[in-house]
Amino acid sequence: MFPEVIRAVREVKPRAFIIENVRGLTRSAFAHYLEYIQLQLQFPDVQQSRNQSWNEHAQVLRAFERNGARDDLSYSVEINTVNAADYGIPQRRNRVFIVGIRHDVGGDWSFPRKTHSEDALLWNKWRSWDYWKENGIEGWGRLEVPRAQAARVRRMKEKPELRPWKTVRDAISDLPEPQTKTSKKMADPNHYLVEGARIYHGHTGSPLDEPAKALKAGDHGVPGGENMLRRADGSVRYFSVRESARLQTFPDEFQFCGSWTESMRQLGNAVPVDLAQLVAQSVLEQLKGPST
Repeated sequence: MFPEVIRAVREVKPRAFIIENVRGLTRSAFAHYLEYIQLQLQFPDVQQSRNQSWNEHAQVLRAFERNGARDDLSYSVEINTVNAADYGIPQRRNRVFIVGIRHDVGGDWSFPRKTHSEDALLWNKWRSWDYWKENGIEGWGRLEVPRAQAARVRRMKEKPELRPWKTVRDAISDLPEPQTKTSKKMADPNHYLVEGARIYHGHTGSPLDEPAKALKAGDHGVPGGENMLRRADGSVRYFSVRESARLQTFPDEFQFCGSWTESMRQLGNAVPVDLAQLVAQSVLEQLKGPST
């Protein structure tokens, strides 16, 4: 994929570009190759010769960087690893964003600051109890802090400044319970029940009152552990397509065609809409330059 992306940048010469990929790209085993990708995006006109290895090409590109060289086409490139939940997406989705700004555009761009935090969610749940009150949960005063979070909650003295992480409940609580495809109650063609969800080791679903696990496309169909809801009582069911779209912050008017499996594959491969908009808007502001 990346050779074609770099070719596209070289040929189109955009003022800016945004690339999103999986967090695994930043593993230590890929560190040298990720640096090579970044260097190629910085200097897309410095092409690899026919008999040149990628390591040799990387050395040439490093020399350009050390010398402060600016070819006819060059970019300032930032690589950021982010958790979508930190930006108001109701999903723990760790991804890499690679953003380039053409040098003649000027200015210093930085990735948008986090807007939400897990600490704020813990505070709302177990210190102020606002989360349960706002969601109309009865008997919230009898709820106990999960053992894994108890020590962390005890250390909290002040309300966090950021907003709380959004949960699965926040995203889908206003939707009716999904019905089978044959039910007359099914008003939304993307909101129907797929049966057969079950729990086994490592396949426990997404808790209702936490951000969802990252939706995945899967190489051999959809992995149900990530695409399954675990209710407060421990029971499970698969997310409907509409619920999954909510977790990826697609608007409700967006319709998915095809089977549940194919629609979930599309959603698992997607970038959360609100996160994509946030990043794109920040880049657009950079391209517009300082306001007057």
